Amino acid sequence: MRTRILIVEDEEALTTLLRYNLEAEGFEVDSAARGDEAELRLQEQVPDLILLDWMLPGLSGIELCRRVRARRETMSLPVIMLTARGEEGDRIRGLGTGADDYIVKPFSVPELLARVRALLRRAKPSHVANLLEAGDIELDRDSHRLRRAGGEIHLGPTEFKLLEFLMQSPGRVYSREQLLDGVWGHDVYIDERTVDVHVGRLRKALNRAGETDPIRTVRGSGYAFDETFSGED
Repeated sequence: MRTRILIVEDEEALTTLLRYNLEAEGFEVDSAARGDEAELRLQEQVPDLILLDWMLPGLSGIELCRRVRARRETMSLPVIMLTARGEEGDRIRGLGTGADDYIVKPFSVPELLARVRALLRRAKPSHVANLLEAGDIELDRDSHRLRRAGGEIHLGPTEFKLLEFLMQSPGRVYSREQLLDGVWGHDVYIDERTVDVHVGRLRKALNRAGETDPIRTVRGSGYAFDETFSGED
């Protein structure tokens, strides 16, 4: 079963953004716009992690977090609190209520995803794959190392993130705009042609000896990691 994340957030645009990026990472996503609605969802099914807004209609995020920690079924459930309140006292209050992590709006989506993975790795290590494998390619997220046919390949940080992003959803075609959002972050304003440059660098590093290219170009659409890739010529 896929790791399930519950987003409790009343800003529809932010929920949509988070859902898109989390699903691109391979997570199953559910959402609630009210604190009392989220409490009912938690009584029906316990997710693997909650992204919880501080200010919510119906029931505040702080109160919901307090109730989550009071229930035996959810007392160890990982909670990341999302809030516009960045003062030290607010952070202390949020963490003191039982949140495992605290991130202030506006935030970087790649940073949030990294925090989600880190918290899941600590709380539920079996739910987060540290090693992505396809054919003769092995990408180790922890050590930031890449191997192909047993030999190490050195990538720049952007090319590594790009390959990691594509390998998480083999066969899924991403537009240049989607890759910019997922790899560079939605707050970074750069030309979409930058994606082509980095894909070219990634291919050059991966296919130095004329090996099979795992990156598929879909004309007019974007790029994908080939789901049929076996590493064999």
